[in-house]
Amino acid sequence: MPEVSHAIEVRDLEVRYGSGRSAPRILHGISLDVRAGRTVGIVGESGSGKSTLAKTLVGVLRPSAGSVTIGGLNVSSIRRAQRSQLRRSVQMIPQDPYSSLDPRCTIGEALAEALDPRRASVRKHRDEIVHWLETVKMPADTIHRYPHEFSGGQRQRVAIARGLILDPTVVIADEITSALDVSVQAEILALIARLRVELGLTMVFISHNLSVVRQVSDEVVVMYHGEIVEHSATAKLFNNPQHPYTRKLLSSIPGVPGFSIDPQPRQTGVEMAVRTC
Repeated sequence: MPEVSHAIEVRDLEVRYGSGRSAPRILHGISLDVRAGRTVGIVGESGSGKSTLAKTLVGVLRPSAGSVTIGGLNVSSIRRAQRSQLRRSVQMIPQDPYSSLDPRCTIGEALAEALDPRRASVRKHRDEIVHWLETVKMPADTIHRYPHEFSGGQRQRVAIARGLILDPTVVIADEITSALDVSVQAEILALIARLRVELGLTMVFISHNLSVVRQVSDEVVVMYHGEIVEHSATAKLFNNPQHPYTRKLLSSIPGVPGFSIDPQPRQTGVEMAVRTC
């Protein structure tokens, strides 16, 4: 049988907040493989460890035990000299399209800075920037405009373009529709569905919204108290859940679009830093 290519390999991952034996353990022995070109949805109630896992995947948090490897790069023991390589390999699409863009920068400057943080040049990268704006269905003149000139859905399209412009190995989408109106959510999800096919994206899609996870994911991971309690193909999980917690989650869906596990989605803290031009 041909060898399966894994874009993400997580082995026996433990994460604590703080140091010492008394530090609370948030993730408990997580192991997870994500094949290249697949989208894995991660679902669970607030406090289940979803965002902690996301922060660890992008290198914001260091594990207390275990390892994370993305595209052959050991994220869990990365050296400072490899930080730029990690930034190109793993990109985050943030939850909040309002705070993720510096209001002092034009959209062109924001995307140029993503391409080259040290020597950002809109003129040098103009063709590439326009290409990615048009890929997310934003007009070319967006390059000269500022974030406040756009709606939340349009800003999220820009955030998606910024996340993809480096052609990353893995894209982490953390609650990217939770701050948007329902009609706009549908547009963004349709965009993600198209891009993941056209670009062959490998994506970790985190959401409280079970309907969203079902719509965009090839596989679903269910987290509960810092552990993975179930991981299977999307159709199999929704049609034949195995774990009691998964069955509990699915039985609580009232049968209307947009159902969310939590009454009010909370801020996850996994946001892209606001940078200056």
